[in-house]
Amino acid sequence: MSVSITLLQENELAAADHIFRLAFGTFVGLPEPTEFYGDATYIHHRWKANPSSVFGAKIDGKLIGSNLAINWGSFGYFGPLSVHPDFWNQGVGQHLIEAAIAYLTQCNTSAIGLFTFAQSPKHHILYQKFGFRLRFLTAILAKEVQKLQPIPQTNRYSHMSENERVETLKTIVQLTNSIYEGLDLSTEIQTVQTQELGDTVLLWDDAGLSGFAVCHYGAGTEAGSNTCFVRFGAVYSGNNAAQRFEQLLDLCEALTVAQGMSRLVAGVNTSRDEAYCRMLARGFHSEITGVAMHRPNEAGFNRPDVFAMDDWR
Repeated sequence: MSVSITLLQENELAAADHIFRLAFGTFVGLPEPTEFYGDATYIHHRWKANPSSVFGAKIDGKLIGSNLAINWGSFGYFGPLSVHPDFWNQGVGQHLIEAAIAYLTQCNTSAIGLFTFAQSPKHHILYQKFGFRLRFLTAILAKEVQKLQPIPQTNRYSHMSENERVETLKTIVQLTNSIYEGLDLSTEIQTVQTQELGDTVLLWDDAGLSGFAVCHYGAGTEAGSNTCFVRFGAVYSGNNAAQRFEQLLDLCEALTVAQGMSRLVAGVNTSRDEAYCRMLARGFHSEITGVAMHRPNEAGFNRPDVFAMDDWR
């Protein structure tokens, strides 16, 4: 069997989305596998943001799988990686992993991560072949949000002028760089803004920006109907970091209500123990538990002193 790996083309996005849902839905045992993930989406908007980072696997010109690489400055990850069930256990996934690693290496990332099934040794062994090592569990947490005070316009990136956005992005890069050198979420923030996927909430204090969270909401985004999803959120570490984190969560909950949603979802790596415990104390409960794998086998920004939310799916 000869597998070719190419950049995914726009006319292949629907097929890639179908294979993604079929593959994951089959693996988790859904009665109707293609209903996996409901009306939430990954592939279309990530491709639109950067077509050079989305890879397709083909046999005789027919698409049988895909993989998406995400670059956050000095850190990158890939996924969802999906292969049509008819072609499982034939090495297709390995070719897609190689393509994503090659891309992220060209981006000069100093670390690469991934999120996979915690209960699947098969997946762990596959990724270990490429130098990834098991680290801490990542919990995808959710809670029902009650009515809160309205969110001020100054706390929403979408309500800023273009000049204000430019300056705010600079301060956000300073914040993420303080957590992990070179970490940069600018592309995520701009993608959410330009594709109208959601909004970025901003936490200010007397010293300036102290936290932010990039959020998707609604059908056709990574959130899905009636849901606000935190793609990435963080506050400065150090004194009063826990209090800042609580305030950032307040903003995320307020945004959820402001957009007419009632459900807030966010991922947190359990190595960030206090952040994880704070979320549980606020009424979040675990919906999915996966495991983070790192290459090289170093903590990166999955550390106890970091107060951040993210999701590497």
